[in-house]
Amino acid sequence: MARSNSSNAWLKEHVNDHYVHMAQKDGYRARAAYKLLEINEKDRLIQQGMWVADLGAAPGSWSQVAAKLVGGKGRVLALDLLEMAYIPGVDFIQGDFREDDVLQQYTSLLGDRQVDLVICDMAPNITGNAVTDQARSMYLCELALEFARDHLKPGGSFLVKTFQGYGYNEYIAAMRDTFATVLTRKPKASRDRSAEMYLLGKQKKE
Repeated sequence: MARSNSSNAWLKEHVNDHYVHMAQKDGYRARAAYKLLEINEKDRLIQQGMWVADLGAAPGSWSQVAAKLVGGKGRVLALDLLEMAYIPGVDFIQGDFREDDVLQQYTSLLGDRQVDLVICDMAPNITGNAVTDQARSMYLCELALEFARDHLKPGGSFLVKTFQGYGYNEYIAAMRDTFATVLTRKPKASRDRSAEMYLLGKQKKE
């Protein structure tokens, strides 16, 4: 089956991508690792000994970064609909974040503990319909924010990937209700043509 022009362009861009080559060299599973590394360098989110929830973790590059930074006394709890190969220092639950039984299974890893940081790089399966895709994306973001409200300790931080479009401004307003500070981040590893924007909530309110 012949590839479309758009998929050929994506493949060429991917093969020639600086961050793809860096990921291969540095042992990260995806170029997305450098988005988290850059944001963390600027905002100092991840510290030794922290407990970190990684929502939408597969293939695992953010969990790789987080596990290295929290060290042996920290813990990373990862969740994704897709399978994810084992990463030392990471507990992984496979399932649909939107389903209550999967969420309960995931939160049981916490016991009675609240996490220090929630990171979320989730994105829906793309249909090609911009309105549908944006609605699905914002729904996942809303679920992630709800999780952060319930399981993030006071003073903790929340980093989430969003896409600018319908519901984006309302979502920022909802984050401001929960966090003392809300910042936008567009790391260099984000492709210029991408509408993705990372929102960072700091200092969760009590």
